[in-house]
Amino acid sequence: MSLPPTVVRRLMREITQLKNSPPEGIRVQTNDDNMLDLTGLIEGPEGTPYAGGYFKVKFSFTEEFPAAPPKCWFATKIFHPNVSGAGEICVNTLKKDWKSTYGIEHILVTVKCLLIYPNPESALDEEAGKLLLEDYGSYCSRAKLITSVHATPRVRPVEFNTPSAADSSSASTSTSASPTPAPAPAAKSAATAFNLPIITRKSASPAPAPPPTHAAVPLKSSPNAASHTGENDGSIGVVPSSKDRHLSPSPLSTADSNVDLNVGVVAASVPSSGTKAVKRAATGNASSGAEKRKKALKRL
Repeated sequence: MSLPPTVVRRLMREITQLKNSPPEGIRVQTNDDNMLDLTGLIEGPEGTPYAGGYFKVKFSFTEEFPAAPPKCWFATKIFHPNVSGAGEICVNTLKKDWKSTYGIEHILVTVKCLLIYPNPESALDEEAGKLLLEDYGSYCSRAKLITSVHATPRVRPVEFNTPSAADSSSASTSTSASPTPAPAPAAKSAATAFNLPIITRKSASPAPAPPPTHAAVPLKSSPNAASHTGENDGSIGVVPSSKDRHLSPSPLSTADSNVDLNVGVVAASVPSSGTKAVKRAATGNASSGAEKRKKALKRL
């Protein structure tokens, strides 16, 4: 049966698209002698009794296509409520719900969904529909048996070696999303790493301070001694502390004790370097002690 050129062009476009970018679990086979001799391949969905099987769906296009749906049937034996023993398919898409915008891909996707969600209310195979409603375990066992016998080939069909559109898009997405590895930084050579001069700066520590030296303190004679003796040479004398309390001259024993006390204080406060000067001062004071006593006696 010859088809209008517009229909042929549309079918050829759909077939080419299905071969280049097929949906997941769906492929098509064509005849080299007749491109319109089309067979759809449906892979049994996982989680169903049809898993592991490959089911063939035949197409027959009429002159009314695409205004009317094509004729479709299962060429592979299957135990399903909506598929008759002759392979006829009961699905609304191929009947009242058909639209001229639908094509081959839409039909195959609908049939695959029928394998996942069978409809026992419009069953063509009454036995399969009854088992599905009353004993789902027996229904699954029977469907698996028919699938293993009639729909499981020894070798997977070569058409499924072509990746599906979903697989191709996910592969391209993962490739584009993977970050480009950054170039590894060039390793520095040992010469570059160790030829740099290493400068260590010692912190300048302050020079140790010289030991404190005690300057010789010039000693002056007490005002009382200078007034009484008149022999002060201006270089050596006894400097009384402002805090020391000096009593007024008393009898000889008290005057002697005052003189000896002043000499002892000066000798204790003067460093070793001025010891000789202190001794000379003490000797001078001792020599004038007799005169002090005489004058003190005269005052009394």
